[in-house]
Amino acid sequence: MTTGPSDSEIATYLAEDVGTGDLTAALIPSETQAVASVVARDAMVLCGRAWFDAVFRQLRPDVIVDWQFGDSDRVPAGGELCQVRGQARALLTGERTALNLLQTLSATATLARQYADAVEGTGCRVLDTRKTLPGLRVAQKYAVACGGCVNHRIGLFDAVLIKENHILAAGSIPAAIAAARVYAGVPVEVEVENLAEFEVAWQAGPDRIMLDNFSLADMAVAVAKNKGQLELEASGNITLENIREVAETGVDFISIGALTKNIKAVDLSMRIQMRID
Repeated sequence: MTTGPSDSEIATYLAEDVGTGDLTAALIPSETQAVASVVARDAMVLCGRAWFDAVFRQLRPDVIVDWQFGDSDRVPAGGELCQVRGQARALLTGERTALNLLQTLSATATLARQYADAVEGTGCRVLDTRKTLPGLRVAQKYAVACGGCVNHRIGLFDAVLIKENHILAAGSIPAAIAAARVYAGVPVEVEVENLAEFEVAWQAGPDRIMLDNFSLADMAVAVAKNKGQLELEASGNITLENIREVAETGVDFISIGALTKNIKAVDLSMRIQMRID
């Protein structure tokens, strides 16, 4: 998983905000230098340093960012994340774009850390999904890993996940799994909605079976039947409040769309501390 953005991605983010130019920052003399501090108003898990740095680097290569924390670090409320030094115009122009990226990725990492902590000691791993913000798929999946969870497939191209509509189109669960085996070396997973479908899928031998919206009792039955032969993944209506119970049934993975979909940006503040003439 990449740990940074491309120049073209950053250019797109900046173009959205800056357009033909920052009219307000232009009021400041171009030679004015400044130092700004970024502070976390919420307790958080930091993620997105490379994205933050890249915004200012593209505006002015001589801007310096001094970090006090690294990606994956827990930061207390009130903690100073970094200081940014350089041309005042660049600091003002890049502030919102840089903070938007940092607060979004840190929010993902922070929520992922909560889920990872909730299943600690069970042996179960928490997965993300493809329910990501447009344009931030890879960045959010990096943030999930920073928070201690695990990446599911990146897109439609790196694994097979057979769902209800695929089964209907193929004719049956075994037919869909057999067709998927033409992709050598690609993991094959099938989603099932009840124990009867689980039995059919298990007999067909995919690499992993997703137990979608199973009750705890039915999950336990599937785990007992499986005896560790195939990977089992639980999904559907799983929250921080009930995830440990699900993990304790013995499933190998739990996928949580909320890791990247239901996030609330962490509260960050960037303030110029001094002007350097």
